[in-house]
Amino acid sequence: MTITAEETTWAAAPHDTEGWLGRAHEVASILRKDALDRDRAGGAPYEEVKLLKDSGLVTLLGPAEFGGGGQQWETAYRVVREVARADGSIGQLLGYHYLWAWAVRLVGTEPQICAVEELYTRNNFLFGGAVNPRDSDLTIVDRGGTLVYNGVKSFSTGGRATDLTVLEGIIDGTSTHVFAIVPTAQEGIVFRGDWDNLGQRLTDSGAVEINDVEVDWSGAAGFVDKVFRPLVYNTLNFPALEIVFANFYLGIAQGALETAAEYTRTRTRPWPYGGDNKETATDEWYLREGYGDLQAKLWTVEALVDQVDAEANVILHEACENLTEQRRGELAIRIAAAKVLAAEVALEIGNKIFELTGARSTSNSVGLDIFWRNARTHTLHDPLPYKRREVGGYVLTGELPEPTWYT
Repeated sequence: MTITAEETTWAAAPHDTEGWLGRAHEVASILRKDALDRDRAGGAPYEEVKLLKDSGLVTLLGPAEFGGGGQQWETAYRVVREVARADGSIGQLLGYHYLWAWAVRLVGTEPQICAVEELYTRNNFLFGGAVNPRDSDLTIVDRGGTLVYNGVKSFSTGGRATDLTVLEGIIDGTSTHVFAIVPTAQEGIVFRGDWDNLGQRLTDSGAVEINDVEVDWSGAAGFVDKVFRPLVYNTLNFPALEIVFANFYLGIAQGALETAAEYTRTRTRPWPYGGDNKETATDEWYLREGYGDLQAKLWTVEALVDQVDAEANVILHEACENLTEQRRGELAIRIAAAKVLAAEVALEIGNKIFELTGARSTSNSVGLDIFWRNARTHTLHDPLPYKRREVGGYVLTGELPEPTWYT
């Protein structure tokens, strides 16, 4: 990817939601130009991350006092969606970054929150996370004043292009989990560069080895005198991430439908053997019906996700002591429903557009498959049937999901 000097010259940072959405649209316009070529080349997204940094999007949630955008999550969700519209991989990177940048607020102490937010905002740092729950947790040895992490995680989104990495592990001989934020560029963090998957190819989400990475006890998120102070708010990590998922799934779906419609307008030929022949493909009744069906479904899901974005925004920005288990559970159910429908519409659109664009659209030079590949890859993150079951349990019995790594 090559970004010209003109494209990396940005005006002053926006001050409101519309301004930030405009900035995200500018970034998306740059990414869209060669999204397919970059996807095929693969590798670590260094240039793409530079674009996110230069545009100011990385520090959108950062406090204004440290030079950040000072925006709320509702804006961040829409920015992620806009970027994913052009490039699903980079939408994912940005969404994960926002979540990990917020993680210190989920579990950290006030001094830790201030220190981390000043660090990443002033330095324009991008976060990644070595926190895949399906792997065995990293082991931690308590050496008195420090904690030493060791182990391997099979996924670490952002990988080599990140500046800070979130670690999570269990102190040896205990059941105590500890989150910590460490510099990515150090000898003890070794990325294997083995991300070679069907889609989301530019997320550099491969395996990472953690070898004797040492953290001062003061960096153990949420711990005071080696004791963690739990709150219900601490358990929002996965619901907050799931609604990020829903937004970049929607972005992928929007990009797919827009790209397909433009192809149909300019390149699809009308079918000459139907008995009701049309001069142009855009007059074909079955194409109009097909696009109408997909757009109606997409608008419906967008409306739900927008509602849930607003609900999550309120809870994430309220005082953390206020959150009850009931309110947390109800939000998790709403997020699960939104995520399921966003995943389903992204997959349906990614598949159906080939029927609406015609046989020639399967050419690799067109590259319509990128949308389905991206959606198909990430929507397997955790099984959708379990999300539907959570929603069904709530409908039938009022049962709320017990907070886990995936609820």
